[in-house]
Amino acid sequence: MPTTEELKQLFAEFPRDAISWRAQSMTKDGAKAMALAYIDARDVMDRLDDVCGSENWQDRYEFHGTRTICYLSIRIDGEWVTKADGAGDSDVEAEKGAISDALKRAAVKWGIGRYLYSIVSPWVPCETYESNGKKHWKGWTVDPWSLVRSPRPAPQKQPAAPVPPSPAMESLWSEMEAISSGRGLELFWKDNARTILVFDDGNKKRFIDKKDELKAKFAPPPAEGDSFPGSVSDREAMQSSMAAG
Repeated sequence: MPTTEELKQLFAEFPRDAISWRAQSMTKDGAKAMALAYIDARDVMDRLDDVCGSENWQDRYEFHGTRTICYLSIRIDGEWVTKADGAGDSDVEAEKGAISDALKRAAVKWGIGRYLYSIVSPWVPCETYESNGKKHWKGWTVDPWSLVRSPRPAPQKQPAAPVPPSPAMESLWSEMEAISSGRGLELFWKDNARTILVFDDGNKKRFIDKKDELKAKFAPPPAEGDSFPGSVSDREAMQSSMAAG
């Protein structure tokens, strides 16, 4: 299964001949069209196979009206981590096209092909045909890559807004604050660690910091080789999820 470092390979650029271009809109005279770069769903699958191994990723789909949601999961350090996105029906083979588009959008969450969004879409000379008095794109007469300008500057990342604690989360927090012994802390963490580790990063850190504070308060210095259940893995799980997110 892939390590956090190996997952960075998902962000790698594809060979230029693997990139396709579709026409987004045309000039009134039909001489040029705006070209948008995209990859094929099979390229996404190949990248996942190459980086993660075919046994370490899986996809699942839900259908909500005309919208298809793809849940793309990768097994990291023995745990399945899932990211999702969706797409509407496409013009051709609606359901099949929606599944492919949803997979590609979920893959962008993992970094696959994300760099394509930084390409400034060029206006490219093209061939057209007429139907019902309207011009339609037929093909490019110039390679779109030859007209691609420098990538669009990456937007400055803004710190994520804190997620307000839910009533259930605050109830768990109150229960944690009422712990009065090391044994109570151990039992609490054993019962609730999995729930806490799927909280957003800010609240997850809040609980882990509180656990460490109570551990120091109740527990004597551990003998060499001893460790409190989850004391290392919780931090690593948090860091891993923050790196993947």
